[in-house]
Amino acid sequence: MNLEGKTVVITGASRGFGEALAKAFAKKRANVLISARSESELQQLAKKLKCGYFKADVTKQDEMNALAEKAKEKFGAIDVWVNNAGIFIPKAGVGETDWPRAHEMMETNFFGMVYGCLAALPQMRKQGSGVIMNVLSTASLEGKTKISAYSATKFAAKGFTESLRLEEKESGIQVFGIYPGGMQTHLFDEGKPDGFGEYMDPVKVARKVIKNLEKEKPKLDLIIRRPKKQSA
Repeated sequence: MNLEGKTVVITGASRGFGEALAKAFAKKRANVLISARSESELQQLAKKLKCGYFKADVTKQDEMNALAEKAKEKFGAIDVWVNNAGIFIPKAGVGETDWPRAHEMMETNFFGMVYGCLAALPQMRKQGSGVIMNVLSTASLEGKTKISAYSATKFAAKGFTESLRLEEKESGIQVFGIYPGGMQTHLFDEGKPDGFGEYMDPVKVARKVIKNLEKEKPKLDLIIRRPKKQSA
């Protein structure tokens, strides 16, 4: 895909991997619309990238619909929709996990992604084209100790992504699953895991996502792991 002039919507874009993606798409001269819950951070980044912004909470379906309407009003299309917003809770065994917070995490990591897809689909179906990119995690590929709740949210997101891909197979809409390993982002602000210093640079991961998207035949499931010698 040639990204120049394409409309790209990114959730959870005020910092971290979302910010890295926004910068990467902006470098390709795409029409970028960034979204997050923090308006002040959005304004600062939008000013830097000279792009649009829209304050919205992914757990509110009406706000995701409003984000899609904003993209259509501003650019007339939605070519790429990136469901990136996600949260993480400190590592703990199943018995010690804060399950009320895990419920909130499911609302963001799973339902927030679903609401983003539902908001983008009507316009993409009308166009007969589009890319939905769901940022998942290598934690959705296999179970891991002390992140059972987080893994569960991402396993659910993976299942939805694969099912949606099959449903939209004949519509011209491509559904991507992005599976990055650990990145040095604000996701771990409450407690950095062992080996955090060896986690991946989100800027480099964003470049790999863009490079794949630009290919004639991109991988619909893009797994980006840390080099084995650096794995924790």
